[in-house]
Amino acid sequence: MWCIAELNEEYIARMEDVLAIYEKPLFDKAPVVCVDEKPIVLHADVRPPLPMRPGRILRPDCEYERRGTANVFCGVEPKAGRHFTKSTSNRCSAEFADYLLEIVARYPEADTIHLVMDNLSSHNRKALVDRFGEKIGSLLWERFTVHYTPKHGSWLNQAEIEISLFSRQCLGRRRIPSLRQLQRQARAWNRKMNCNQVTINWKFTRKKAREKFGYKENNFMRS
Repeated sequence: MWCIAELNEEYIARMEDVLAIYEKPLFDKAPVVCVDEKPIVLHADVRPPLPMRPGRILRPDCEYERRGTANVFCGVEPKAGRHFTKSTSNRCSAEFADYLLEIVARYPEADTIHLVMDNLSSHNRKALVDRFGEKIGSLLWERFTVHYTPKHGSWLNQAEIEISLFSRQCLGRRRIPSLRQLQRQARAWNRKMNCNQVTINWKFTRKKAREKFGYKENNFMRS
């Protein structure tokens, strides 16, 4: 679903910036990684489900017990089919900083890592500095070239597609009662996706954006 409150110059500039990065060919020295978070509500069965039998699937009872909440960071390098899924107790800035550290560790030879993400308050240099100190935090932040999606522009982040895949293929309709089980399931799904090198075929380009929204190249005003 596209939700565009106002197609102004800032929105177009950020959209063009993100789309330009997506149009670049795959390059090991400058990977493009998209990240986002998904909140998870943990549920446990109150009583055992009815067992399977010929012609009938396993049937869980409609009653359940809430076990709190958790968070899943979903990251993907779309053209390479590299996936970075991590389950945490929350999405605080410290957890986000640890997550970025893990992504940096996966690209030791890269000149820069193009990072596409939204404008959540923790998505900034301060999160790394608060977590690792001024020197190390700044060095880690400098490993990234950050591309923020515009406000109401989350549809431009391919991590949203990754979240959809994770939700359907890993979570499904099952009840997950604990963070530990969520972590186990997420790791298994992530291994499978990386083993199969599942890529995302993004087709929305700057040219299509200009045709769709009716503005001219290098002139960020509606025609």
